[in-house]
Amino acid sequence: MVKLPPILDVGGVLISSDLLTEQFCCDYEKCKGICCVEGDAGAPVTMDEIANIEEALDTVWGDLSAQAQAVIDQQGVAYNDRDGDLVTSIVGGKDCVFTCYDGDNCLCALERAFRNGKTRFCKPISCALYPIREKRFHDGTVALNYNRWKVCEDAVKKGQALGLPVYRFLKEPLTRRFGSEWYDELCAVADQLLTSPVL
Repeated sequence: MVKLPPILDVGGVLISSDLLTEQFCCDYEKCKGICCVEGDAGAPVTMDEIANIEEALDTVWGDLSAQAQAVIDQQGVAYNDRDGDLVTSIVGGKDCVFTCYDGDNCLCALERAFRNGKTRFCKPISCALYPIREKRFHDGTVALNYNRWKVCEDAVKKGQALGLPVYRFLKEPLTRRFGSEWYDELCAVADQLLTSPVL
């Protein structure tokens, strides 16, 4: 088995080597989108994303629960969590306010409106990138880590069955966040490291 360094520098972005070696593929039929309604904080957002969400709010308002609407009326679409990070507002200490339902499935009202051509904003990049979590340091350095969460066990199993590494599963959001040239460099680094002789 190839042994990789724990942290890699790809185009100035620090990435955990887990993104290359761990396998993952969301299995919505089994998880029902539970990541939207579990946890103790909302999804990390930027100020630009908050502006985009507020612009889309009228469009998705009717898809939100009465409880979610009340939370947004009281504190807005985002708040600072206990770590001081900006995150989407939540209902009952866990559900993202933008969760809507299709039967038993949890959906993102923002993403649904986008895919139906009603808005220009899809959803926060932190949601699209999951299970990757982005961290920005004081000097501007960006780091990407693989976040393990029990509710995603089925996604790990599906990824293993498909032989799909995290970075390949997340090609679209990684490209959206860092650009196609950066993603191509990431793939080149992965190909070189993962086909190196056994150490």
